[in-house]
Amino acid sequence: MAFSNLGYSIKEAFRHFFRNWTTSFGAVITIFLSLFIIGLFIVGSVMINSAIGTIEDQVTIQAYISDEAADEDIEDYADKLKDMDNVKSVGFVTKDDALKEYRSSISNNADDTLSALDGQNPLPRSFRIEMEDPSQVEDMAAKIKADDDFRKIVDDADVEVDDKDADVAENVRYGQEEVSRLFQLTNYIRIAAVVLVGLLTFVAFIFINNTIRLSITARRREIAIMRLVGASNGFIRGPFVTEGVLQALLGALCSIGVLEVLRNTVLPKVSEGISWMSFNVPVEIYLATYGALALLGVLIGLFGSAIAMRRYLKV
Repeated sequence: MAFSNLGYSIKEAFRHFFRNWTTSFGAVITIFLSLFIIGLFIVGSVMINSAIGTIEDQVTIQAYISDEAADEDIEDYADKLKDMDNVKSVGFVTKDDALKEYRSSISNNADDTLSALDGQNPLPRSFRIEMEDPSQVEDMAAKIKADDDFRKIVDDADVEVDDKDADVAENVRYGQEEVSRLFQLTNYIRIAAVVLVGLLTFVAFIFINNTIRLSITARRREIAIMRLVGASNGFIRGPFVTEGVLQALLGALCSIGVLEVLRNTVLPKVSEGISWMSFNVPVEIYLATYGALALLGVLIGLFGSAIAMRRYLKV
């Protein structure tokens, strides 16, 4: 389509759009629904990733320490832990802290169990290790278990040498089975989100292409007449491609408008009802999503129209 024909193409696109408003309305609704679902999945995927990240950040390693371990050895190993790769923070849990946490995590009727200990505290000291990348928790745990300095201060350090490996493994805990299942589930969710967005984009393209094809089929006589009088392919294609872009852009703007309404009305109420889960999505993510939907709508309208017209422009 030549630049000189742009004004003509825009004028004709609007004329066709309003003259065949029922077909145009159907195309806009189809594009709106398709892009709205895509946008919903994109925003939903960001929310799920945010919630997953929150859960992953709670994954820590608990390394228990012998009551007989020297304070100097404990301090030296704490400094060593802080210098390790992928270590975000190292907290030291005293016996009193461990007892307070235990009391707060159990039911009230468990106080009878604690009182039977005659005021003694059987809970060990420990290191609580947070990681920069929680997905590497297994590698970090294995590194700690194999560390000779840790093996010197591990709880029950006086066990026999043959039982040492089992004892060390027992005193480095991070919820192995739960963590493995968590990361496996999160990987599946992320892959499924990407696949669904891609699939929905493809489905949207097919629907839009078919809708535009029907619109063009309804005017095939008009196209045939234009060809008979010597109009070029670019001149014929211009109004139809412009109309397809117009329909796609309107559908994209409608989907953006509905998503914005949901963001400002529904999402705050959902956040209040499910306070334990974070639904906060940065405004930049919404703006990027809206821009992507508008661009995707224009591209789908542009290529959908061009492909749909191909059969009518063959010599």
